[in-house]
Amino acid sequence: MATTIPVPIQFSLPEGWISVNPDEINTPEAAFVALHPGHRGGGFTPNITITGELRDATVSLQQIAAESVDRLRKGAHEVKIGRTTEGGTAENPVYTQAVRLHVDLAGQPQYLVQYQVFMGFSDTANPARRAVLQIVLTSKLEQFPQVIDDFQTFIASIRPE
Repeated sequence: MATTIPVPIQFSLPEGWISVNPDEINTPEAAFVALHPGHRGGGFTPNITITGELRDATVSLQQIAAESVDRLRKGAHEVKIGRTTEGGTAENPVYTQAVRLHVDLAGQPQYLVQYQVFMGFSDTANPARRAVLQIVLTSKLEQFPQVIDDFQTFIASIRPE
């Protein structure tokens, strides 16, 4: 069963992307999944996922991002972290990282790229914790240039409700 995120948000999905039930594509840990069937290639459809959790406010977004990479390493031949950036505010920090994965897709070794965005939202009722959203674009290396602008537009549209 698809999960929920700890903070209500609103966003706009760019043209060409369709939302799908996370359970239907075997991603029950996600609260939201969107696919871009127009860029399907080599048996892989670019996708955007949103997951979220409540975390202790002392845990940095960089630590949470490192945990994400550790999980990826369990199912990949190789994982490399590329560019990282920090932004946002003290109350609502943002951390991004580009990750390249070498995985098997349909029995064939392939390179995937993930652009991961971690957004922190302070819990006004309990300052000792914060909601953390992880929004991830995943595509094949050759698909990435066609979908990254859409992903950045999507990220810019996310607002707490």
